[in-house]
Amino acid sequence: MTTATAETELTPEPPAAAPPPAGVRGVPDVVRRRLATLDNWLNPHSWMVTGLIVVIAAILRFQDLAKPKGYIFDEVYYPTDAWDMIHHGVEWDEKTNGPAYVVHPPLGKWLIALGELVFGNKELGWRFPAAVAGTLMILILVRVAYRMFHSVLLAGTAGLLMALDGFQLVLSRTSLLDIFVGLFVLASFAALVLDRDHYRRRLLRALENGYDPAKTATVPHIVPWWLLVSAVLFGMACGVKWSALFFLPFFGALILVWRWQARRSAGIQGPIIAGIFGDIGWGVLSVVLSLITYLSTWTGWFVTNTGYFRHYREANGLSEPPVIGALRNLWHYHVEAFNFHSGLTERHVYQSWPWQWLLLGRPVAFYWNNTGNCGAPSCAREILLLGTPILWWSFGPALAAMVWFGIARRDWRAWAILVPVLGGMLPWFYYAVKDGRTMFSFYLLPALPFLILAIVYVLGAIMTPTTGVASGKARTDRQLIGTVVAGAYVVLVALCFAYFHPIFVAQLISYDSWSSRMWLGGRWI
Repeated sequence: MTTATAETELTPEPPAAAPPPAGVRGVPDVVRRRLATLDNWLNPHSWMVTGLIVVIAAILRFQDLAKPKGYIFDEVYYPTDAWDMIHHGVEWDEKTNGPAYVVHPPLGKWLIALGELVFGNKELGWRFPAAVAGTLMILILVRVAYRMFHSVLLAGTAGLLMALDGFQLVLSRTSLLDIFVGLFVLASFAALVLDRDHYRRRLLRALENGYDPAKTATVPHIVPWWLLVSAVLFGMACGVKWSALFFLPFFGALILVWRWQARRSAGIQGPIIAGIFGDIGWGVLSVVLSLITYLSTWTGWFVTNTGYFRHYREANGLSEPPVIGALRNLWHYHVEAFNFHSGLTERHVYQSWPWQWLLLGRPVAFYWNNTGNCGAPSCAREILLLGTPILWWSFGPALAAMVWFGIARRDWRAWAILVPVLGGMLPWFYYAVKDGRTMFSFYLLPALPFLILAIVYVLGAIMTPTTGVASGKARTDRQLIGTVVAGAYVVLVALCFAYFHPIFVAQLISYDSWSSRMWLGGRWI
């Protein structure tokens, strides 16, 4: 089954445009279908749906953003670091009046600092950038889903499901770093999908212009601009948290496989070997570009003399030549920070293991307060980092279905979704088993968009028959039933989100109402 056929099976509406007749400009119709990409990305309906979903998401994320007052959970660290960076260029320890030792790169804190520069060192200031990042994630997800599924309906569903997820909502309204990692990882993946389309379009154009793979061993020269953009975005993700590095080999594997598949679809003999030097060359350049971007996030540390370990070599009687000395000092800083992370096994009341995350086995309580008048003998306010249960408990079955679709349909989209999920989860399993490292459920956030895409893929499969949907053909009973089932699922997720919304935003409710939402009892308390 070809990729084009698999796409038709999932898409619940006619293709945007019928392929040109066979043999146009000497290119067989089957080759055109195999190299087909989304051409109508300016579809006004898709942008109308995108705008509507983003507005819904923004309202949920920005409404009463300054409440509750004071620091929430780890806000005791990052907003204060950001404010110090505004004044000192680096993180600062007010107790010692000297540089602070921190174990995360600076970019996430610089982004928080932007909000503080605009709104001041207060709740709105340090939470505003997170809300922007969370909203942008939803915008990007809608556009990625539209490009992958060629369906306005499925694209809107993807964005709506993320907008109605309590896990993403809480992290969008709290000044932690993980929402920025999630944003840049998703944006990097989006650029890779654009690069895939760009590569295939350029191959098709080369064929139209007379390129004959049967007569030449060379591969058309294609500059992968979107791959380079993805590299910059990936470097920014690493500049927030090192855990973004987990995605590097998985994204790299996707790029190579997509290129090999495109060359095979174009009829190029030996598609893996053909163009391999170009693949390696652009891959190396991408890694270098990511590294340069990452180092640029440390600009504040480089241009000042007060950063932690900034002059480590000089202080220890070692040579410290310009530039190279600074880089070696930064390397020492990284070694020390890596050792800190590797040895972090201290027990925490809200820590959890990766095998608990999709089951919501141990959410994190960000905020708790039992004061106020709610009209009941006892009241409660809580911010609980909890995924919308119906949505999250669907992830496991959806991933199992994705494996089946990936094998049975040989659909590139199934693997494009599964591979980043593995990148966002497998390394944490490794560290949990290897050394019992302290970890929390919010480490899963960068994988969340791909988990939601898995749900959307399955919903699309439910709504469409295996033979696809022909243009102008009336929908069958199976399609109608599938659409009703998918619609009912989305409604259930929305109702579940509404029910749990009070404990996502610290709304004052009675203690009994709060207790009724603790579905897993002590595991959620």
